[in-house]
Amino acid sequence: MTKFFLLAALCIGSCISGILQAQTFTVQKYSIGGEGGTDYLTAEPGTGRVFVSRGSHVMVLDGNKGTIIGDILETLGTHGIALVPAANHGFITNRGDSTVTMFDLKTLIVVKKIKIPAGGLDGIMYDDFTNRIILTNHSKPGTATALDPETGAITGQAELEDNSPEGAASDGKGKLFVNNERKNTIQVLDAKEMKVLASWSIDPCDGPTGIAYDRATDRIFTGCGKTSAVLNATTGKIVATIKNGDGVDALGWDPSEKLIYIPAGRDSNVTIVHEDSPDRYRVVATVTTMTGAKTISVDTVKHVAYLFQPQYGPSAPDAPLDRNGRRPRGPVINAYLIVIKH
Repeated sequence: MTKFFLLAALCIGSCISGILQAQTFTVQKYSIGGEGGTDYLTAEPGTGRVFVSRGSHVMVLDGNKGTIIGDILETLGTHGIALVPAANHGFITNRGDSTVTMFDLKTLIVVKKIKIPAGGLDGIMYDDFTNRIILTNHSKPGTATALDPETGAITGQAELEDNSPEGAASDGKGKLFVNNERKNTIQVLDAKEMKVLASWSIDPCDGPTGIAYDRATDRIFTGCGKTSAVLNATTGKIVATIKNGDGVDALGWDPSEKLIYIPAGRDSNVTIVHEDSPDRYRVVATVTTMTGAKTISVDTVKHVAYLFQPQYGPSAPDAPLDRNGRRPRGPVINAYLIVIKH
């Protein structure tokens, strides 16, 4: 009798565990339209607002309804958006004129444009430990630049080892981690001093772009084409690899759900991975999106992931070929907000 109850208890425990771990992901696609290509997008936690780069402007979308609720203009060659609710400011990187647009989060009115001498503006994030905006710039050499979120003043800069630094992440304790796409390294920075402390090779993770940090386990997630990696942030050693699609340019992380989202633009999907333990990771779903959708942002309050992708028409038959022998993309004929829920 005792043995029977023990087996029954084990069975019930394992069944409950399986139910808790089983998750169904749904994908919705909203037709948005509008002009311009895209790079990064940023979800504002808890509000449903999604800020989307569109080449020369930033669209603000209602992620719940798939509608346009605002537009921030004159952001030439825009790439990324960071939000600082405590300062009531948002920031947009504009590679076209080497500026950062600082805007009011409530009204979306532009406060000022900040000239960044390094140029090559690309990635942007907020470091809560130092209360600074961090830019990662495709300059020569590559740089990481710090801004004051209240005033927009430049407060520090670090020279990096790669001309193509991509995403950056903070451990919340004074260190920044920057992906170097061409060198296949992660550089560690002192966030206050903006000085490089170390450089870690992350082979076989090739072309690292998206990055996130799990503060509960001190693990770094770095998104690469086909094979992404998890690093121990203390030692810099790779503790796990993750198979995913090709054409990755960002990475999403939901810390309370322990879910990593890896978008693949070439393979038209998102690999969703659960962190079972600091060194164990399990693919729980691969959802179909659309060709080209390579960046992602997660609302960590509502636990919703967003992608955005324009649809392009055919290029002109007499359009000149690029250096790789390919014709340029045709005009934008539509654009879609893609919403992943579970």
